[in-house]
Amino acid sequence: MKRRSLPVAAALVASAALLLTACGGDDGESKDNDKIAGADTGSETSASPTASASASADSADRPKIELPADLTYTFEWPKTGDKDKDAVLSDSEQFIKAVDMAIAEQDPLNKAYQFYSEGEAAAGSQKFIQEFVDYKDRITGAKRYFDAKVNVNSDGTAGLVYCEDQNKAYNKSLKTGKTNVTAASKDNYVLYSSRLRVNENGIWITETLTSQRGSSACQS
Repeated sequence: MKRRSLPVAAALVASAALLLTACGGDDGESKDNDKIAGADTGSETSASPTASASASADSADRPKIELPADLTYTFEWPKTGDKDKDAVLSDSEQFIKAVDMAIAEQDPLNKAYQFYSEGEAAAGSQKFIQEFVDYKDRITGAKRYFDAKVNVNSDGTAGLVYCEDQNKAYNKSLKTGKTNVTAASKDNYVLYSSRLRVNENGIWITETLTSQRGSSACQS
């Protein structure tokens, strides 16, 4: 049984970009050719997007995210002390979990991930979720996120770069109930770069998301 990852298209990749596995490994896609966009995320600034947007975020009607008990997360993203940066990190966590919830519920049009994404990121998430629906798989195990670096710009945009360790995350068949446990690999470390925008409700929306699998930056 060879691990076969879901093809990852630059700027159209969902947060869980590794997992979909199957026998054979015949997708022919290179895992190392994805470009990382967003390292030039703009100059950091202490200016808040708007006080009213922050207030709106506190009262926003956020979707409830419920995940299978056998899927756990570790976000090694300490609080920065900057309100906007911490909001970017928090809303990005919710986006990641919302995509996995849509996979678990087998719903490519789930409203939760659409609440936290737009444009290319939303379209890529839908495509990614659909792949799991087609295979009737979902994600199980433990996912770890670390080394987050965030810049918030004065125009209400932000850039976020972070790593994911997927070595303890696996695919679980909804048809058989079996988990496809695969060996640890350097390819299970993924570097992500996202561009976000704060909307009128004060929610940081992911607009683009790119990845690089097997990144040495996530293995040091």
